[in-house]
Amino acid sequence: MKITDILRAEHTVFHHLFDHIETSAPRLTSLAEVKSLALLVDKVMSPHSQTEDELFIEPLEHCFEQFGHRETFHQEHELIDATLLKVRKARTLKDGKQLLLGVIAAARKHFEKEERIVFPLAERVLKAKTLTNLGDEWMKRRATALR
Repeated sequence: MKITDILRAEHTVFHHLFDHIETSAPRLTSLAEVKSLALLVDKVMSPHSQTEDELFIEPLEHCFEQFGHRETFHQEHELIDATLLKVRKARTLKDGKQLLLGVIAAARKHFEKEERIVFPLAERVLKAKTLTNLGDEWMKRRATALR
């Protein structure tokens, strides 16, 4: 399976999680609930972002440089991580909800950019065999992480 197909599938799962958080957030009554959701998002997105950066973004760095987005994708991952940390440090329910919904919006925007720009770029620039090999490596890393 190509890495782009795997990433699209993971994004679909994340979008469903984000839908749930967006509909649930207004009804949350404690800061602990908000922080718990932020921790869940962090635990599922962190491995995704790290492996995506290492396996997928790095082989395309030269392309991003050509259209001025080399740092953008790394910075967006870092911003999402930093905002999730802010949620976990929030002191009020209102601030926690606001930060959580903000990070969900940022993640959706980031995923949309990857799906619209990065995945098609990868499929044009990288050979099908390379995409499949990267997908195989992704699966090996996931299997190792699950042990």
